[in-house]
Amino acid sequence: MALREIRTIGDEALRKKCKPVREVDDRVRMLLQDIEDTLRSDENGAGLAAPQIGILRRLIVVNTPDGSYLKLVNPEIVASEGEHEVVEGCLSVPGRWGKLMRPVKVTVKALDENGKEVTIEAENDYAKLYCHEIDHLDGILFIDKVTEFIEDDEDWDEDDEDDEDDVDEDPDETGPENE
Repeated sequence: MALREIRTIGDEALRKKCKPVREVDDRVRMLLQDIEDTLRSDENGAGLAAPQIGILRRLIVVNTPDGSYLKLVNPEIVASEGEHEVVEGCLSVPGRWGKLMRPVKVTVKALDENGKEVTIEAENDYAKLYCHEIDHLDGILFIDKVTEFIEDDEDWDEDDEDDEDDVDEDPDETGPENE
């Protein structure tokens, strides 16, 4: 299998609607494995969709709560419940984070890597993950839904109250973070 280059914002593949997979065969399984291998190679990734590696087919791979990887063909959200504000980022939009609204719970129907129908119930962060990856299949990026971007220097980790002690602020000093 192969590591693929993750496409980033500006690449037209990220804005295209992906075609459904007609048959789950060895070629599709190879693509799913490439997506998984590419996802595993990035410590920040929770999921990856085919267009993020330039493949315009309805394929995603997600890291599950037990640490395994789930490969899905033609996934679709068939039900959702609730709505809450979440924070998201994306391997295809490096360095950007934002707040947006996502369902609290989703039901996803898809085929697994062997062509068997599966139904997945996901809540909270995993619901967000499925929504995010399935959006990619329709050419939608999280930045299209953001209600507020989070700046790189904005502290959105409420557990760290000692930030002021960790910063060396010299008003005369300039660098990339100040440009």
